[in-house]
Amino acid sequence: MPDTHPITVAIERRIDPSRTAEATAWMQAGTDLATSFPGFLGSGWVRAGEESDLWYMLYRFRDIPTLEAWEQSPQRVWWLDSGRAFAREERMERRSGIEGWFDAPFATHVESHTVGEVAVTGPIVQPVRPAPPRWKQAVAIWLGFFPTNLLGTWLLSFVPTFVDWPLWARLAISTALFTPVMVYLVLPWVTRILRPWLQR
Repeated sequence: MPDTHPITVAIERRIDPSRTAEATAWMQAGTDLATSFPGFLGSGWVRAGEESDLWYMLYRFRDIPTLEAWEQSPQRVWWLDSGRAFAREERMERRSGIEGWFDAPFATHVESHTVGEVAVTGPIVQPVRPAPPRWKQAVAIWLGFFPTNLLGTWLLSFVPTFVDWPLWARLAISTALFTPVMVYLVLPWVTRILRPWLQR
Protein backbone atom coordinates (compact mmCIF):
# COMPACT_ATOMS: atom_id res chain seq x y z
CA MET A 1 0.00 0.00 0.00
CA PRO A 2 1.58 3.37 -1.00
CA ASP A 3 2.41 5.91 1.68
CA THR A 4 -0.40 8.47 1.79
CA HIS A 5 1.38 10.96 4.06
CA PRO A 6 2.76 14.19 2.57
CA ILE A 7 6.38 13.83 1.50
CA THR A 8 8.86 16.66 1.97
CA VAL A 9 12.10 16.56 -0.01
CA ALA A 10 15.11 18.66 1.01
CA ILE A 11 17.94 19.00 -1.50
CA GLU A 12 21.35 20.57 -0.88
CA ARG A 13 23.25 21.81 -3.95
CA ARG A 14 26.58 23.52 -4.57
CA ILE A 15 26.32 26.39 -7.02
CA ASP A 16 29.15 27.96 -9.00
CA PRO A 17 29.52 31.41 -7.31
CA SER A 18 30.33 33.06 -10.64
CA ARG A 19 26.91 32.05 -12.02
CA THR A 20 24.63 33.21 -9.22
CA ALA A 21 22.25 35.10 -11.53
CA GLU A 22 21.73 32.03 -13.74
CA ALA A 23 21.30 29.82 -10.68
CA THR A 24 18.68 32.15 -9.20
CA ALA A 25 16.61 32.03 -12.39
CA TRP A 26 17.14 28.26 -12.64
CA MET A 27 15.98 27.56 -9.07
CA GLN A 28 12.90 29.72 -9.60
CA ALA A 29 12.15 27.89 -12.85
CA GLY A 30 12.22 24.55 -10.99
CA THR A 31 9.79 25.90 -8.40
CA ASP A 32 7.46 27.18 -11.12
CA LEU A 33 7.55 23.85 -12.95
CA ALA A 34 6.64 21.86 -9.82
CA THR A 35 3.57 24.00 -9.11
CA SER A 36 1.80 22.65 -12.22
CA PHE A 37 1.90 19.02 -11.03
CA PRO A 38 -1.00 17.31 -9.20
CA GLY A 39 -0.38 16.79 -5.49
CA PHE A 40 2.02 19.75 -5.21
CA LEU A 41 1.79 21.32 -1.72
CA GLY A 42 4.61 23.85 -1.68
CA SER A 43 8.15 24.62 -2.75
CA GLY A 44 10.92 27.13 -2.34
CA TRP A 45 14.65 27.68 -2.10
CA VAL A 46 17.09 29.55 0.09
CA ARG A 47 20.84 30.21 0.11
CA ALA A 48 22.96 29.24 3.11
CA GLY A 49 24.52 32.71 3.15
CA GLU A 50 25.59 35.58 0.94
CA GLU A 51 29.10 34.18 0.46
CA SER A 52 28.16 30.49 0.56
CA ASP A 53 27.92 28.23 -2.47
CA LEU A 54 25.38 26.00 -0.67
CA TRP A 55 21.79 26.40 -1.79
CA TYR A 56 18.79 24.50 -0.43
CA MET A 57 15.55 23.57 -2.13
CA LEU A 58 12.46 22.15 -0.47
CA TYR A 59 9.30 20.80 -2.04
CA ARG A 60 6.35 18.84 -0.72
CA PHE A 61 3.84 16.58 -2.43
CA ARG A 62 0.66 14.91 -1.26
CA ASP A 63 2.08 11.36 -1.36
CA ILE A 64 4.69 9.09 -2.95
CA PRO A 65 2.89 8.63 -6.31
CA THR A 66 2.47 12.37 -6.91
CA LEU A 67 6.07 13.03 -5.81
CA GLU A 68 7.41 10.36 -8.17
CA ALA A 69 5.29 11.70 -11.03
CA TRP A 70 7.15 15.02 -10.61
CA GLU A 71 10.58 13.47 -10.04
CA GLN A 72 10.32 11.21 -13.11
CA SER A 73 8.71 13.80 -15.39
CA PRO A 74 10.38 14.95 -18.64
CA GLN A 75 10.00 18.53 -17.41
CA ARG A 76 12.11 17.90 -14.33
CA VAL A 77 14.72 15.92 -16.32
CA TRP A 78 15.02 18.85 -18.74
CA TRP A 79 15.25 21.32 -15.86
CA LEU A 80 18.01 19.33 -14.09
CA ASP A 81 19.98 18.98 -17.33
CA SER A 82 19.80 22.72 -17.91
CA GLY A 83 21.53 23.40 -14.59
CA ARG A 84 24.30 20.77 -14.66
CA ALA A 85 26.92 23.29 -15.76
CA PHE A 86 26.68 25.29 -12.51
CA ALA A 87 24.71 23.18 -9.97
CA ARG A 88 25.82 19.95 -8.27
CA GLU A 89 23.53 17.99 -5.99
CA GLU A 90 25.23 17.13 -2.69
CA ARG A 91 22.47 15.56 -0.61
CA MET A 92 18.78 14.74 -0.78
CA GLU A 93 16.51 13.76 2.12
CA ARG A 94 12.88 12.64 2.19
CA ARG A 95 10.71 13.08 5.26
CA SER A 96 7.51 11.07 5.60
CA GLY A 97 5.74 8.49 7.72
CA ILE A 98 5.21 8.86 11.45
CA GLU A 99 7.91 11.52 11.86
CA GLY A 100 5.86 13.70 9.51
CA TRP A 101 3.36 14.19 12.35
CA PHE A 102 6.11 15.89 14.32
CA ASP A 103 7.43 18.19 11.57
CA ALA A 104 7.13 21.92 11.89
CA PRO A 105 4.77 23.33 9.27
CA PHE A 106 6.35 23.69 5.85
CA ALA A 107 5.99 27.35 4.97
CA THR A 108 7.04 29.49 2.06
CA HIS A 109 6.51 33.22 2.02
CA VAL A 110 7.36 35.73 -0.68
CA GLU A 111 9.84 38.46 0.07
CA SER A 112 11.03 41.33 -2.10
CA HIS A 113 14.72 42.13 -2.35
CA THR A 114 16.93 44.15 -4.65
CA VAL A 115 19.50 42.87 -7.14
CA GLY A 116 21.41 45.86 -8.49
CA GLU A 117 18.66 48.39 -9.19
CA VAL A 118 15.98 45.81 -9.94
CA ALA A 119 13.40 44.73 -7.36
CA VAL A 120 13.02 40.97 -7.35
CA THR A 121 10.35 38.89 -5.65
CA GLY A 122 11.30 35.36 -4.70
CA PRO A 123 10.40 32.61 -2.27
CA ILE A 124 12.04 32.41 1.11
CA VAL A 125 11.63 29.02 2.79
CA GLN A 126 11.13 28.26 6.45
CA PRO A 127 13.12 24.98 6.67
CA VAL A 128 11.52 21.86 8.11
CA ARG A 129 12.84 21.44 11.65
CA PRO A 130 14.31 18.12 12.72
CA ALA A 131 11.87 15.72 14.33
CA PRO A 132 11.79 15.80 18.15
CA PRO A 133 13.74 13.17 20.13
CA ARG A 134 12.28 9.67 19.96
CA TRP A 135 11.30 9.73 23.63
CA LYS A 136 9.17 12.83 23.10
CA GLN A 137 7.52 11.21 20.09
CA ALA A 138 6.81 8.13 22.23
CA VAL A 139 5.26 10.27 25.00
CA ALA A 140 3.05 12.11 22.50
CA ILE A 141 1.87 8.86 20.90
CA TRP A 142 1.17 7.31 24.32
CA LEU A 143 -0.81 10.36 25.45
CA GLY A 144 -3.03 9.90 22.41
CA PHE A 145 -3.16 6.12 22.43
CA PHE A 146 -3.96 5.51 26.11
CA PRO A 147 -7.27 7.44 26.32
CA THR A 148 -8.28 6.24 22.83
CA ASN A 149 -7.63 2.62 23.77
CA LEU A 150 -9.28 3.00 27.18
CA LEU A 151 -12.45 4.60 25.79
CA GLY A 152 -12.61 2.25 22.82
CA THR A 153 -12.15 -0.88 24.94
CA TRP A 154 -14.83 0.29 27.36
CA LEU A 155 -17.28 0.92 24.50
CA LEU A 156 -16.54 -2.47 22.94
CA SER A 157 -17.33 -4.15 26.27
CA PHE A 158 -20.99 -3.30 25.59
CA VAL A 159 -20.98 -5.42 22.41
CA PRO A 160 -22.76 -8.70 23.32
CA THR A 161 -20.35 -11.66 23.67
CA PHE A 162 -17.36 -9.53 22.56
CA VAL A 163 -15.38 -10.52 25.67
CA ASP A 164 -15.87 -14.18 24.72
CA TRP A 165 -14.19 -13.78 21.33
CA PRO A 166 -10.64 -15.12 20.87
CA LEU A 167 -7.93 -12.62 21.81
CA TRP A 168 -6.67 -12.30 18.23
CA ALA A 169 -10.19 -11.47 16.97
CA ARG A 170 -10.74 -8.82 19.66
CA LEU A 171 -7.35 -7.24 18.87
CA ALA A 172 -8.01 -7.32 15.13
CA ILE A 173 -11.33 -5.50 15.56
CA SER A 174 -10.05 -2.98 18.12
CA THR A 175 -6.90 -2.06 16.19
CA ALA A 176 -8.88 -1.74 12.94
CA LEU A 177 -11.22 0.70 14.71
CA PHE A 178 -8.65 2.62 16.77
CA THR A 179 -5.90 3.10 14.16
CA PRO A 180 -7.86 5.47 11.86
CA VAL A 181 -9.06 7.42 14.90
CA MET A 182 -5.44 7.80 16.06
CA VAL A 183 -4.06 8.74 12.65
CA TYR A 184 -6.73 11.18 11.49
CA LEU A 185 -8.03 12.69 14.73
CA VAL A 186 -6.04 12.02 17.90
CA LEU A 187 -2.38 12.31 16.81
CA PRO A 188 -2.82 15.53 14.80
CA TRP A 189 -4.63 17.07 17.79
CA VAL A 190 -2.08 15.84 20.36
CA THR A 191 0.94 17.00 18.35
CA ARG A 192 -0.68 20.39 17.73
CA ILE A 193 -1.28 20.86 21.47
CA LEU A 194 2.21 19.62 22.39
CA ARG A 195 4.11 21.33 19.56
CA PRO A 196 5.85 23.98 21.76
CA TRP A 197 7.16 21.19 24.03
CA LEU A 198 8.02 18.85 21.14
CA GLN A 199 10.08 21.54 19.40
CA ARG A 200 11.76 22.88 22.54
